[in-house]
Amino acid sequence: MSYVREVLGDGEALRYEARFPWYLHAFAWGSLLLLGLVVIGILIFLSIMIRIWTTEMVVTSERVIYKRGWISRSTEELAIDSVEEVNLNQGFIGRIFNFGRIDIRGKGEGLISLPNIASPAAFIKALADAETRTSHHSHA
Repeated sequence: MSYVREVLGDGEALRYEARFPWYLHAFAWGSLLLLGLVVIGILIFLSIMIRIWTTEMVVTSERVIYKRGWISRSTEELAIDSVEEVNLNQGFIGRIFNFGRIDIRGKGEGLISLPNIASPAAFIKALADAETRTSHHSHA
C-alpha cells in the first residue's frame, strides 16, 4: 500500500498522481541492457528505479503530498487552501517531451519543489481544480 493511500483522511480523494518522465525509465533500462553484464549497469538501474518506485507526488482534494524514500522516508505536504504560488520550470526539451519541474509555495514558509515530472500542466490543472473545489466548499 502506498504512503499516500495510508494517510488519506476521511472524505479526502486522490485527484492526480504525477509520474517521472519517460526518459528516466529509458535511461535506467538502457543502462541495465547495455551495462547489465557489468555491475555498474545493475547499480545505475536500481538507483534510478528505486527512486521511481519509492516517490509519490500527488494532489488530493485537501493537499499536495511529495513523499520520497524507502528505508528512510521524507514527506512534504501543503494544504490546498494554503497554496499561494505555483511555478513551472520547463526548458525547450521539456516542452518538446512534456516534462518539467514544479515549485509550489504556500503561505508563510511552505515550499515543495518537485523534480522533473511528466505532464506538468496536468498536475497544475489538478491543483487548480482542487483549489477551486476547496474555495467553493469554504464559501458554501
